[in-house]
Amino acid sequence: MGLTLTEKILKAHTVDGVFEKGKEIGIRIDQTLTQDATGTMAYLEFEAIGIPRVKTERSVAYIDHNTLQSGFENADDHRFIGSVAKKHGIWFSRPGNGICHQVHLERFGIPGKTLIGSDSHTPTGGGIGMIAIGAGGLDVAVAMGGGAYYITYPKIVKVNLTGKLNSWCAAKDVILEVLRRMSVKGGVGKVIEYTGEGVKSLSVPERATITNMGAELGATTSIFPSDEVTRQFLKAQKREDAWTALCADDDAVYDEIIEIDLGAIEPMAACPHMPDNVKTLSEIGDMKIDQVCIGSCTNSSLQDMMKVAHILKGKTVHPDVSLSIAPGSKQVLNMLAQNGALAVMIDAGARILESACGPCIGMGQSPNSKGISLRTFNRNFEGRSGTKDGQIYLVSPEVAAASAIQGVLTDPRSLGDMPEFKMPDEFIINDNMIEKPCDEKDMDSVEVLRGPNIKPFPKTEPLWESVECKCSLKVEDNITTDHIMPAGAKILPLRSNIPAISEHCFTVCDENFPARAKEMGASIIVGGANYGQGSSREHAALAPLYLGVKAVLTKSFARIHRANLINAGILPLEFANEADYDNINLGDELAISDLRDAVANGRQIVITNKTNGKEIKCNCELTERTRDIILAGGLLNYTKLKG
Repeated sequence: MGLTLTEKILKAHTVDGVFEKGKEIGIRIDQTLTQDATGTMAYLEFEAIGIPRVKTERSVAYIDHNTLQSGFENADDHRFIGSVAKKHGIWFSRPGNGICHQVHLERFGIPGKTLIGSDSHTPTGGGIGMIAIGAGGLDVAVAMGGGAYYITYPKIVKVNLTGKLNSWCAAKDVILEVLRRMSVKGGVGKVIEYTGEGVKSLSVPERATITNMGAELGATTSIFPSDEVTRQFLKAQKREDAWTALCADDDAVYDEIIEIDLGAIEPMAACPHMPDNVKTLSEIGDMKIDQVCIGSCTNSSLQDMMKVAHILKGKTVHPDVSLSIAPGSKQVLNMLAQNGALAVMIDAGARILESACGPCIGMGQSPNSKGISLRTFNRNFEGRSGTKDGQIYLVSPEVAAASAIQGVLTDPRSLGDMPEFKMPDEFIINDNMIEKPCDEKDMDSVEVLRGPNIKPFPKTEPLWESVECKCSLKVEDNITTDHIMPAGAKILPLRSNIPAISEHCFTVCDENFPARAKEMGASIIVGGANYGQGSSREHAALAPLYLGVKAVLTKSFARIHRANLINAGILPLEFANEADYDNINLGDELAISDLRDAVANGRQIVITNKTNGKEIKCNCELTERTRDIILAGGLLNYTKLKG
């Protein structure tokens, strides 16, 4: 029996565990990446581990999230990350060089390698044939120190692509179709592997758009084969020597198969407020719009930008619409400037933003109240744009540009035949904004620069023998990390200061939660299904940890957030009977006796609701390794204990 491409790479990198479906395996990590909203904490954690130099083949620190410098905090974090990177063997992509996933695809991604990043959209690297996985910062810190990264051997879904996209239909529409079919939780515990004749018709940037938004499925990662298209992309980046041909065996066996005819795909949009709330443009109709934002790690490649420029050429943005465009990297921006496309965008009335994440994470360009905003981004969670009642639709660059001109949601197929947009034979290569680390012999002379906003990792403690505390919060299904720990220009600068950022924890759901949790001292949070979907931000675990949360009890968890809770020493519990969700209310007195013994021996955990007398049975599925992490009080304590 043959292997899938996913299995080939995972098997070659497995260093711990049994390589069997459903078992936990530890894989060797070749590359890591961080960005500045998660990087400061990741590097504080790396320092705490006490290993002087990274042990990966390549680790890169990017500055792309907190680039709006309205106070000293972001600039201080950038300075800290730059100095840590120089000292500890990490390459440093300076502010202005571009979005981490776009730059990594261009300059560092290698087919067949493993990559984890402290950003949930790290699976973008799957577009070039990598096993690229989003993770919490502490997992990345451990990997930088040479430790394995642990996942459950995943189910593998084959998405068989046939045919070819029609004019003005896009890779974005392909992943929206997958989301429409699978939902935001349909990919949990799975890798999405794209195969079939249709793959050959998709460029590397188009493939990367699709793997990027695999994160919205809840998938572990997504991957395309490495073929001649991949080779030509790397050759144009002057990195052809990094290319390797990779594909699944002909007799590979998959857990699920999805068939997609690219020729049947039509322009679509994800409607508010979930990426899987997908409708065709014809179903939505001629909707008046207020704003268009083009960019993000999903759709900011040169190919995307050239299509946008073609649509805007000789036109003017509708007077009722604000259009902003953020090229994904310095390379893309440079090439747009040299080939005249940037001038076309400016002439049309587009507002050109720096090469960074920007509006995607609520860092500026918030729409007007109740404003309808078309965005080429990957998430449209409520309030993520910075405007609580903003109506955010996720669309392709083609739909976005055509709509910006017309002032209403517009099907780009009305533009007639689409010209062929070929990838260039050569990209502009100038890595002058990527700083190499110092030589190991010089590292002792490098001073790590810390600003006053940088606070240490919160202290954790071994798991308690028993717990008696109240329910400090009860929330519903599909709670995102944006609900738990909001992004945006006001809160993101506090990512390196857990005491300060904890004041904003869950305030989207309940503005009194931080004060109530602190008053309780210790507490339990109750949630619904797919709790913690979205970003990899470990702050969504660290802030509750700081506020005294001992356990989170839900119907089900999103993968990365559950891992982050374990890393923080917070017990992740699931209802054995989902109907018991109704048997706990805010403020109820909850008790768990012999908790430490139950976890140590793998027994079912029973919560007694002392307020109403109900007994609630809970599952806590832990591997031997994650059990020991919970008992130790988190991954940092566990790592130190192991020496």
